[in-house]
Amino acid sequence: MRDKPAEIRERLLLVSTNYAPEMAGIGPYATQVAEHWAAERHAEVHVLAGMPHYPAWRTDPAYRGVWRTLDRRAGVLVHRRRHSVPVRQTAARRALYEASILAHGWLSPPRMGRPDAVVAQMPSLAGGLLAARFARRHGAPFVPVVQDLMGAAAVQSGIDGGGRAAAAATAVERQVLRSATLVGIIHESFRDRVRDLGVHADRIRLVPNWSHVSRPTATRAQTRARLGWAPGETVLLHSGNMGLKQGLEVLVETARTTPALRVVLMGDGSRREHLRQLAAGVPNIDFLPPCDADDFPDTLAAADALVVTQLASVLDMSVPSKLTSYFMAARPVIGSVADSGGTAEEIRRSDAGWLVPPENPAALAAAAAELAADPAAADTIGARGYDYARTHLSQSAGLRRISALLDEALAAHQPRTTPGGTAS
Repeated sequence: MRDKPAEIRERLLLVSTNYAPEMAGIGPYATQVAEHWAAERHAEVHVLAGMPHYPAWRTDPAYRGVWRTLDRRAGVLVHRRRHSVPVRQTAARRALYEASILAHGWLSPPRMGRPDAVVAQMPSLAGGLLAARFARRHGAPFVPVVQDLMGAAAVQSGIDGGGRAAAAATAVERQVLRSATLVGIIHESFRDRVRDLGVHADRIRLVPNWSHVSRPTATRAQTRARLGWAPGETVLLHSGNMGLKQGLEVLVETARTTPALRVVLMGDGSRREHLRQLAAGVPNIDFLPPCDADDFPDTLAAADALVVTQLASVLDMSVPSKLTSYFMAARPVIGSVADSGGTAEEIRRSDAGWLVPPENPAALAAAAAELAADPAAADTIGARGYDYARTHLSQSAGLRRISALLDEALAAHQPRTTPGGTAS
C-alpha cells in the first residue's frame, strides 16, 4: 500500500459502471460527485468505470477495442475496464454484461493506494460486489448509493428469463447492502425495499439526486425555429433512454391518433430502432439524437410539455434522472406512470404537471390538449417545477448530502478508543 502524499487529505474510490462522457442516467451524478470530492475535499479520487456505452448500448467509438485505460478528467483518475455491451436486453445477455464487469474489475483492480472509503453506485450488481470487496480488503468503510434495484426491475421488465434473473439479482443485492457501513437511497420509495433486503433502518440515509443541467440560454422561439417546430403546434418531448421499461410505444400511438400534436423522442437506447419502425408513416413524430450539454437545456425548454413514461407493469421505485432536468427547463411535466410510484410522488410534490395512467394514449392526448388550451397556465405550472428544483434539488445541496453521508461513514468506521487511549 502506498502512503498518501502530505497534500492529499484522503483517498477515495468510487465504483460506477457509468461515468462521463455519458450524459444520461447515473453517469452525470457519478461524475459530479467524484469531481466535487477532488476539488472541494482535496481528495485523491479514483473511479472504477466501464467503457462509455449508455444510453445507446453501444461502446463509444473512441473506446472500441480498448481493454483497459486510465483517464484523468477534472482531477479524477478514471480506471476503465472492458465489458460486454448487450444490444438486445435479455436476462442472459444482461448477466454476461454484469459478469464481464465483475471479472475484469476483479482480475485487474485499480492500481492505487489504500482507499479511506469506497462508494458504489447501484443498480450495478458487479459494481456493488467489487466495491464491497475492495472495502473489505482494505478495511475501509463501504457506502453503496441505491439509484435503482436490479432485482425488482428484472421481475417486471418483460425480458426473457426475468423471474430467474430477479431472484439472483436480489440475492446479490442482499449480500452487498448488508455488508455496507451506511446505505444511501435517492428516494423514500426505496426505504422499505432496502430494509427488506436486511439493512437496518438506522443505516439508511436519504440522498436525493439533483438537477445537473444549467438553465436555458436561448429563447424558446429561437430554439423552436432551429428545430423546425411551428409556433402554433403543441410539442411533447421525451428525452433519455429508449429502453423496454419506458414503454415509449404509448407516445408513438399518441402521435398516430392525434395528428395535431408533434411528438419528439430524443435520445438513444435498445428500443430506438423498434420505435422508428413502429412510427413508420406517422408524420408528426420526430426522432432526435441525444443533445450535447450546451443544447440540451434549450431543447427541453422549447417543448410545450416534457413526458416521462413507464410500462404499467413496472414498479416505479426510482425517480428517472430526466425528471430533475425536466424541472429545470420550466416546462410542464406529463407523467404516464404508476400513480403510487416515486415519479408520481415527485410530480405531485412539485405541483409541476399532470399524472395520467400508463400506456394510455388518449389520456396523454387529453393532457396535451389541456395545456394547449391555456398557455399561460402551462407556463405557471412549468415555473413551479423550476422553483421546486432550485429549492429542493440544487446541485450544491445534493453534493453536500453525499459528502455528509461519506463523512458519517468515515466517522462510524473510526476505531473506538478505550479510556487508556488504545484502539479497540
